[in-house]
Amino acid sequence: MSSSPTAPADLDRTDPAGAVAAAAARVSNWGRWGPDDVRGTMNFLGPEQRRAAAALVRTGESFSLSQSFDMDGPQKGWRRRTNPVHTMLDTGTDAVAGVQGFPHGIGGADDVISMPLQCSTQWDGLGHIFDHGVAWNGRPADQVVTSLGDGVTGIETVADVVCGRGVLLDVGRAIGDDGELPDGFAITEEHLRHTIEAQGPSSVVRRGDLVMVRTGRLARARREGWGEYAGGDSPGLSFTTADWLHGSEIAAVATDTWGFEVRPNEFDVAFQPLHQVAIPHIGLFLGEMWDLDALADACAADGRWEVFLTAAPLRITGAVGSPVNPVAVR
Repeated sequence: MSSSPTAPADLDRTDPAGAVAAAAARVSNWGRWGPDDVRGTMNFLGPEQRRAAAALVRTGESFSLSQSFDMDGPQKGWRRRTNPVHTMLDTGTDAVAGVQGFPHGIGGADDVISMPLQCSTQWDGLGHIFDHGVAWNGRPADQVVTSLGDGVTGIETVADVVCGRGVLLDVGRAIGDDGELPDGFAITEEHLRHTIEAQGPSSVVRRGDLVMVRTGRLARARREGWGEYAGGDSPGLSFTTADWLHGSEIAAVATDTWGFEVRPNEFDVAFQPLHQVAIPHIGLFLGEMWDLDALADACAADGRWEVFLTAAPLRITGAVGSPVNPVAVR
């Protein structure tokens, strides 16, 4: 088994395939929870962790960690992803005009929304990424996700379990200038450990945690405009954090960026190689485009970086990802 690279300089930029294969061999969780497992690292998050997380609530202050779902969102059509289209089916105008056809004066409003499931704050499910045609737990991808959807690891399989201790690692505040990291900044295990040390004991990462990594990229997009926020260059986790993501035994990790890992990727020619290891091999759930700014300010104000976090995906049968409105309670 090859040794683990600890910094981007340790990577052979010309060999992403070799790096992915070596990392997959080191961190694979295939078979860890049996051949039929569909929940991957969510197996680390159980009733014991949830009971402990509930005890973290002190003030009852709550924060939505979701961006808006509307036409003013970040999408520009990359990979056919568009912003949500919200259409009214019935309105107050219809009610006043008396055209709704209801008796005794009752009226109402109804609406519909059309959107890609990963156009704003969302989870990547275990059917979202494959490695050489193989999905989570070593299953052939064509036996998992078909035109009918993900019939094995659909996002609905974790709809009742994504609730526990959330830990915010504000790397942007700990490492960056003015609380933000520049595009292309690769967050290493050393940066994560430095952030934990700087923030104190409440940010120590434990088994089953839902880890949130703030880079400041969303704050910059809101100040300067969306630009290439959705699909372009960005700070993010280094490929070299694969071993930390595996060894920490976290249930999930989420960032305030569109793609979780650093962009451009750390190889001459590559596309999201950390996804290629984290999802199909570690079985790790990835959250993207989370809004962590207000929570980060509150945590920095009193030095408490752990919260009770609930972030259930929508129960969309067979989906490989899901919109989510995470709520952190302090």
